[in-house]
Amino acid sequence: MFKTILVPTDGSELSDKAIINAIDYAQHCNAKIIGISVAEPYPFSPLAESSMAIDPAMYEENVRMLAEQHVKKIADAAQAAGLACQTTTAMSFAPDEEIVNAAKTFNCDAIFMASHGRSGLSKLFLGSKTQKVLAHSTVPVLVLR
Repeated sequence: MFKTILVPTDGSELSDKAIINAIDYAQHCNAKIIGISVAEPYPFSPLAESSMAIDPAMYEENVRMLAEQHVKKIADAAQAAGLACQTTTAMSFAPDEEIVNAAKTFNCDAIFMASHGRSGLSKLFLGSKTQKVLAHSTVPVLVLR
């Protein structure tokens, strides 16, 4: 039985599905929930510096606040279910690494996460955060689609 479950979220409907499933599982096992949302920093490009229309600091503050809202959804669901929950956010260009590191930091024994199910060229060019977590995680990963 898993006792500490990491639940990454990007705020999508698929992530909400992972949250619901993690909460349901945790209720049956009296497990603790760890919620994480990783905000990606402003994609700075020196070539676009002169045409930059958005303030990178403002952008990063907005995505950080959005990440906080995403993990609050997890905390609220866990509280409503009577479960212990901790949340964390991170700022990184590599969300998969942050997720794997959070699993280690919080001594999680499972990760419940969503996959957007991209295939073909979009998977090749965009990569799959879930696939990278699966490849590098040392704990079981339940992928929901």
